[in-house]
Order: sequence, then structure tokens, then C-alpha cells
Amino acid sequence: MAKDKKLVEQITSMEEDFAQWYTDVVLKADLVDYTSVKGCMVIKPAGYAIWELIQSQLDARFKATGVENVYLPMFIPESLLQKEKDHVEGFAPEVAWVTHGGLNPLQERLCVRPTSETLFCDFYANEVESYRDLPKVYNQWCSVVRWEKETRPFLRSREFLWQEGHTAHATAEEAEERTIQMLNVYADFCEQVLAIPVVKGRKTEKEKFAGAEATYTIEALMHDGKALQSGTSHNFGDGFAKAFGIQYTSKDNKLEYVHQTSWGMTTRLIGALIMVHGDNSGLVLPPKVAPTQVMICPIMQKKEGVLEKAFELKGVLSDYRVKVDDSDKNPGWKFAEQEMRGIPLRVEIGPRDIEANKALIVRRDTGEKIEVSLDDINAKVGELLETIQKDMFEKALKHREENTHVADTWEAFTDIIENKQGFIKAMWCEERECEEAIKEETGASTRCMPFAQETLGAVCVHCGKPAKKMVYFGRAY
Repeated sequence: MAKDKKLVEQITSMEEDFAQWYTDVVLKADLVDYTSVKGCMVIKPAGYAIWELIQSQLDARFKATGVENVYLPMFIPESLLQKEKDHVEGFAPEVAWVTHGGLNPLQERLCVRPTSETLFCDFYANEVESYRDLPKVYNQWCSVVRWEKETRPFLRSREFLWQEGHTAHATAEEAEERTIQMLNVYADFCEQVLAIPVVKGRKTEKEKFAGAEATYTIEALMHDGKALQSGTSHNFGDGFAKAFGIQYTSKDNKLEYVHQTSWGMTTRLIGALIMVHGDNSGLVLPPKVAPTQVMICPIMQKKEGVLEKAFELKGVLSDYRVKVDDSDKNPGWKFAEQEMRGIPLRVEIGPRDIEANKALIVRRDTGEKIEVSLDDINAKVGELLETIQKDMFEKALKHREENTHVADTWEAFTDIIENKQGFIKAMWCEERECEEAIKEETGASTRCMPFAQETLGAVCVHCGKPAKKMVYFGRAY
């Protein structure tokens, strides 16, 4: 058992150092490894399998709304990037440039895509001619490069995986409808699949995407009380269309500009899973995104018939993502390793269990142990996976509610920031100077102006001017 204890001791307690706990879990659960390129990561099979489950389920939700997948180049000519002034200024500090092709200098620098708005605009300018060509509702799964100064696996890396949707519509109303529709897809996905509760709302002018008319966001609360922007959806209006000349002939035979949207989610969601659900033994994965939902552990597996029964049980449980741990490690080590990897259910079966026609099921999220008849095990496993998914969401929701505070004075605001953790709901005057002052003085940024507005007072929490919006504030990743 000393070895089993050693495995857990390799994880720093989250109460002691949350940042180090996160790094320990990411590495010890074998999700990623570092590379010779600073700020870039190898996503190992255990980590990539989570991303594949996120990708497949999210992609199905996209397609149910009429989205089609495409792929555009990873290089953007500098002249193309320069066409939308606000956009290029917003990304300039993070852009990586290609200056040579082989040994020869390029006539024009190429940007390695930090996002693909300009490429899609260039494409749509040639693709769209008539109202009959609209809407265009495209998405691509790819990687992007942003030259971040400070990096952390999944949360912020120089290259990361994501999806980016880019749509073109005939009217402003259609574009706004699609923008909100995709935000709702993201919110439902986070809550129903990742078991992460989110707050939906609009970003302030200061925090919106460069070049957008409006940015909408879903914000999640991590275990340490910091916020994580978990998905965004942008309404571009016709600004990009005017910059790139994307016009169509309307039913009235008039030349009109299209209205566009963009929306994205990234591998940052894996970081969110870790920080919302994980504990001091490692990962705790919601069943819907657990690469292995059930691990069968044969006890005294060298005894006659034990391994055979374990693999027979695997066949019985074939409706689920199930594996048999038939390694020669001792059971205690296997249990600790499977807890580290966040496998929702462990099924233990040994000679005595076989004789009694039963098995022991252990829940990763609560540690609860349940004896079950082998005759009923398939139904029981399905029931438990559904219960775990629901319970994990409820636990995360309770944590968010207990760590969401209301501040009606500046003294209350600063006290919460310094002595508590989580979201702060407060009234705001909607002036940028005030927003910047709050962040400078406390480190708390505006996370969103929620759709579900509340009146918590008549004046701004910071400057005392008449309040216009209730805002979620918080320190963030």
C-alpha cells in the first residue's frame, strides 16, 4: 500500500497550491507532456480521447442546427489581415509570422492563423453573389497559434485546438439569431455534457472581440473561485463585409452587404473539466466525456476463472466505454491509478464475488461502494452513470451558488475580493474608465452582463454614478 499512497502524494493538495495541483493532475493523469517549443504541448492519448468526445458531441449539436464543416488554410497574407483595422490591432501582439519559404524570403509575410475571420471573409467575397447563396453556416475544426507570454497546459498555450464557426446572413436579425443560438448550444453542452454550470451574457465594449459589434459569452466558476471564459459567440454586423466587399443581390435586385457571426470553443474546456470537478486524488470526469466509463478490476486475477469472468463482464457491459485492467499491478495501485484518471466507475470482481454471483461497484465522484448482482449489473451501471452525471452538475452548481456574492458598496466589493472567492454581482455605470479602474484596483474584470438582469441598487458600485447594468465581476484565467 506504500506505493499506492506514493501515487497520490505526487499530487500537491489543491488547498495548499491550486496552480501546482492543476499542473500535477495534468501531468500525472498523463493528459499532456511538455515539448521543446515553449508554450506548446503534446496532448497524449488520455487527453486527446477527452477532446475527441467533446468534438464528436459538439459537432453533432452543430450539425443539428444546419452547420457544415469546411477547412481553410492556416496562413493569412499580411495584406488580407490588414483589411479590418480593429481586428488586426486586437491580434497584433499575439501573431506569429512566416517570413521565408525554404531559403527564400517571401514577397509578403504570412500570418499563422490566430483566428480565421479574414480568410472566411475573403472566401465569402467570392462565394456569395445572390440572396439565394445565403445563409452560409460553416465551421472548421483546426488549430490556431497565439504567441502568449504566459502559458499553462489547456488553459493558455501558443498552439491550441478549437472549432471556429463563421456564418454569413442576409439580415442583421438573422445574424443576431444565429449568434445567440450558438451561445445557447455552448451553454447546453457545458451543462448537459461537461456538467459545468455557466452564466450567459454579453461582454462589455472593452472585453468584446476585436472587430465585433457584440460578443456573448458563457462564464464558468472554477474550484478556486476564478472565472473561466468557456465559449464565445460574436455578432460582426456588416463591418467585416464592408471591409472585404462581401455583397449579394437581394430579392429587390439591390446590392446589400451580408451580416456575419463567429463562435468558438477550445481545448480550454479540458482545463475547465479538471478545475471544476477534480479533487486531491486527481481527475473526476463526467461520464459523458470519460474515455473509459467503467474499469473492471479482477481481484486475485491469477486464480482460475477470474480473468475469464472479468472479460465476460466486459461483454455484458458493452453498451458503455469499458476496459479490463489485467495488468500485473497490485489492486491498490490499480485503484489509485484509475482514480487519478477520473474513471467514473470501478467494478471489482474476485473469486468470492464470482461464487456469490455479484460484484462491487465504486463511484469515483463520491467513493460510494455498491454491491450488485451480476444479473442486474448492466442496468445498474447505466443507472449509476446517469446519477453521477447529474450529481456532478448539482455539486458544481452548488459551489457556484455558494461562491456568488452581491456587492452594493465599494467596501463590500473589495472585502469580497480580498477575503472570499468567486463571482461578484454588482451594478455598473457602463463607462469604460470605471471598468478599467476596478480591474486596476482589484484585479477583477467584468465577466459578462448577464441576460438575466437584476436590480441590485441605483448606482455604480465603484464610482457612484447612475447604474445601467448588473455585471458579473471576477478574477479570471
